[in-house]
Amino acid sequence: MNMVDITVKKMKANLANLITLGNISFGGAAIMATINESYGNAVLFILIAALLDRYDGKVARKYNLESELGKQLDSMSDIISFGVAPAILMYEVALVGYGNLGMLIAVLYIACGAFRLARFNVTESNGYFTGLPITAAGAILTVSFFFSAWLSTAFYLILFPVLAIAMISNFSLKKV
Repeated sequence: MNMVDITVKKMKANLANLITLGNISFGGAAIMATINESYGNAVLFILIAALLDRYDGKVARKYNLESELGKQLDSMSDIISFGVAPAILMYEVALVGYGNLGMLIAVLYIACGAFRLARFNVTESNGYFTGLPITAAGAILTVSFFFSAWLSTAFYLILFPVLAIAMISNFSLKKV
């Protein structure tokens, strides 16, 4: 086997993880864009991360590349891209004026997202999600940016906790 064949084989074996690393990279970039007040770019980066998150698992299953490492890496990526990044973005856009209350609500959202991911990692998959997936919660929070100019900032005092509670609740959603 020549060097090119070995490299291609290694890349194929790590394809799902490379996609997941793309997810976390865009999540990190979204945080940095928010810090730089480039909110439109932050939204774009979170949505790209969501697209990558959609395909990392599909690639892993299609090529039989599922691993415990991949599962843990996916969760770490998801907490950054759909927990921390959207929370910081919408905190800056809508909740910063509420001081400690706004910060507490944003942190509650992140903590519930982490709990949801940890619960997912230790639960056997039965074809259903328990609670709202963090990717969906993060997408809802992120897309709400497009309406933030028309919404009262008080709306986010409700949206953040509703999404947080939905992530840790026990209702079941069929996996798509």
